Amino acid sequence: RFIAKPCALGLKVQANGPQKAQPNAILEKVFTAITKHPDEKRLEGLSKQLDWDVRSIQRWFRQRRNQEKPSTLRKFCESMWRFTFYLYIFTYGVRLLKKTPWLWNTRQCWNGYPYQPLMPDLHYYYIVELSFYWSLMFSQFIDIKRKDFGIMFTHHIVTVTLITFSYVTNLTRVGTLTLCLHDAADVVLEAAKMANYCKCQKLSDLLFLTFAIVFIVSRLGIYPLWILNTTLFELYEALGNFPALWVFNVLLMVLQILHCFWSYLIIKAAYKAISKGKAAKDNRSDVESSSDEDETVPRSKTPQSTIATNGTGGANGTNGYLTGGTCSEEH
Repeated sequence: RFIAKPCALGLKVQANGPQKAQPNAILEKVFTAITKHPDEKRLEGLSKQLDWDVRSIQRWFRQRRNQEKPSTLRKFCESMWRFTFYLYIFTYGVRLLKKTPWLWNTRQCWNGYPYQPLMPDLHYYYIVELSFYWSLMFSQFIDIKRKDFGIMFTHHIVTVTLITFSYVTNLTRVGTLTLCLHDAADVVLEAAKMANYCKCQKLSDLLFLTFAIVFIVSRLGIYPLWILNTTLFELYEALGNFPALWVFNVLLMVLQILHCFWSYLIIKAAYKAISKGKAAKDNRSDVESSSDEDETVPRSKTPQSTIATNGTGGANGTNGYLTGGTCSEEH
């Protein structure tokens, strides 16, 4: 509110949201109590009841649904907050890990386990990361809604469980490697989103392609060859079999499955970016659009009625509201 919003306005990020649908008690009751997507039969009934044509009623429902979508300003502020956190915690993690022996030799993660001292810096790193992911798990119910809500909720649950479990069982050394590795791609992703909301198309595309490379290399390359290798094989060689080992590895494998799914989406978006010259549009929370939205005042079915338009058609696109989602946010 006090930092991100002034920055967004200074960068001329669009502050207004979608145009509001004109008040109508009957349609509002249907929208809130029955359905947000009326079928053809219900549209015909409403058309006769209100003496509107079907297209006008469809347009009203489309505009009403768009009212609940976030503005570009709100999305920019959310991305700026996350970018700030990821940049800070990634920098902190790199500074912490470069002084540790297990960064260069993962077998050191198990040297002396479980009697490994918990350093204050490592404790702080863990608590801040755990606090952030707890906040994400709760705030996603009030933050911008995405179509991949279920997948992200699963990811947050797995992440919180992993951090908590590794902290309780003192598997914190390999935990710090996992946390730092995951934060690397998130920094670039949030930067790409902010560039997109500022309508810096070339910078947004460049950052998105950079994100795609970093994500795939870190999650499909370094993660299995570095993290999973040490937890599945080196840990077993050093300490043998014990219950926590299998619980820990199952959670890490679930995380890898999510990595594969997101990598598929990112590769699709990157392919579109290369083939069409721009990154794929994120349609998970954008405003619905239609070519017939050049009118906002409903037309009566009686031919004697004369209807005025508000001039929001043509190049202005959807209700005079330009949507700018060019950077994929599939992650």
